[in-house]
Amino acid sequence: MIGWGRFKGYNIASLRKDLISGIIVGVIAIPLGMAFAIASGVKPEYGIYTTIVAGILISLFGGSKFQIGGPTGAFIPILFAIAMEYGYENLLLAGMMAGVILVLMGLLRLGVLIKFIPRPVTVGFTAGIAVIIFTGQIANFLGLKDMKRHESFVDNMKEIGLHLSTINLYSILTAVICLAVLVLGMRFAPKVPGALVGLLCATIIAALFFSGKVTTIGSAYGDIPNTLPSFHFPVITWERLKLLLRPAFVIAMLGAIESLLSAVVADGMSGSRHNSNRELIGQGVANIAAPLFGGIPATGAIARTATNIKSGAASPLSGVIHGVVVFLILLLFAPYASSIPLAAMAPILMVVAWNMSERKEFLHLLKLKTGDSLVLFITFLLTVFADLTVAVEVGLVLAVVLFVKRMGEVHLVSKVLPDPSSVKVEAHMVTDSHDCPQIGIYNVEGPLFFGAAYRFENTMPGAGPDKQKVILLRMGKVPFIDTTGEANLAGLVKELQEDGGRLMISGIQSQPLELLQKTGLYDKIGATQFYEHTGEAINDALKAINHSKCLGCRHAAFRECTAFSGLDEASGRSTFKGRVPAVGRKLSGEL
Repeated sequence: MIGWGRFKGYNIASLRKDLISGIIVGVIAIPLGMAFAIASGVKPEYGIYTTIVAGILISLFGGSKFQIGGPTGAFIPILFAIAMEYGYENLLLAGMMAGVILVLMGLLRLGVLIKFIPRPVTVGFTAGIAVIIFTGQIANFLGLKDMKRHESFVDNMKEIGLHLSTINLYSILTAVICLAVLVLGMRFAPKVPGALVGLLCATIIAALFFSGKVTTIGSAYGDIPNTLPSFHFPVITWERLKLLLRPAFVIAMLGAIESLLSAVVADGMSGSRHNSNRELIGQGVANIAAPLFGGIPATGAIARTATNIKSGAASPLSGVIHGVVVFLILLLFAPYASSIPLAAMAPILMVVAWNMSERKEFLHLLKLKTGDSLVLFITFLLTVFADLTVAVEVGLVLAVVLFVKRMGEVHLVSKVLPDPSSVKVEAHMVTDSHDCPQIGIYNVEGPLFFGAAYRFENTMPGAGPDKQKVILLRMGKVPFIDTTGEANLAGLVKELQEDGGRLMISGIQSQPLELLQKTGLYDKIGATQFYEHTGEAINDALKAINHSKCLGCRHAAFRECTAFSGLDEASGRSTFKGRVPAVGRKLSGEL
């Protein structure tokens, strides 16, 4: 389960690299863990517990060599909403249920399905989450008092407006100091953990020059204990499981998406290749275990994973070391963390939100003004003003509808005839005065499925005494057919056979052929009516038509028509001697 192949060739030099990268990422993870926990509506120490337990287990059991797991910004709106509606205890149980769902997804090898979520949907809800995180820190940045947090974005904005008169200048100064250090660090010293340095600078200055003037972690949430909480298994009842199934599913889906996106980023940076199903199992194991120690749901953290790789990590051991480092710091320095001002943590989350917003991709997709732009914008709006669950559901439905519409437009059916100059069949050869009254040849291109059924049905000829009795479908460019498309073909076959006609098919691909064989339509059409090349089918079609109806026909759709019609090409006079000529058509192999 652990996947020892990820440690192949491990040596002392590798251990040294893992120690360095693990320490660096561990130091970075502490302020982020506390900040994400606070923003999620729970105590800051729960974020640290999550970083320790989930971080170690994700590295041990996951499918990515360099993945760093822990609490992330993407979870903030979801966890806050669940904590507000169901309470902290139920949040822990929902996290465990999500872990079970993730393990099942991995065991059932569903990791690849996560990659099918359209890009506009992921960019839309990621940008929406970023807006929620950013605006959620305005109150702490400004030091507003007596604030109540709501699930609704609009209500939170109203709350800020109602309490603007309580702005605390000391809080703003503290936040600006942390933000300045962060920005300058990213600009001039990118390898230095700017979040931690900014937090320390702002905390020290606040403690020295305006102690008691700003809200701290200790004054808001109490002192942070320097030990892990005792093992606690939540009470499980059928009623609680049913109540929390939907939020658990949302946590699982978001965790799967976030972790696999992070793993893909890690692959691109390191040249490695992750196992998506094992990654889901690792994420599941971590989310089952973390709540037993008071931890909130966790997933792969893109920024920390990237830092891990840039710091020279050699194996998953760096992720284990990062969790151990956080635990040691918790034991030694937890009491001091209680003095951290909330205003100093606000800029850290704001910068996280800014970095995760994918603003360039968002604007790029929006400027395209396509169906994807609509999916993106609606998903974004619903994430901000409704909730992430509704946003993803509606976004996926819209994306599917647009996909079906596009695939339907790709499906083309065109009537064709042989072109003597190119030895191919071409659509431009069909005109009112040049079209065989008895044989209809059609090019069918694109998937023949429910979204394209109307195009196929509208293009095919109807039944009747004057309609063509032999229809040849060239299906070499039909990669897929579903039961709706099969039903359309069955209807055409029925009409033709009832009217004494026949359907012929050339160049059919494997999937459509297999489906027609399963449904029995293959036998109804007749095995002899399926051809590898169009030329062979035309030869048999010309033999099968009523040649008496060719007498006097001036369409000349085929080379053989001159003989069939009994007309001399030069004079237009009848040359028919009462004998049907042999057919000898040769067309290019691709037909």
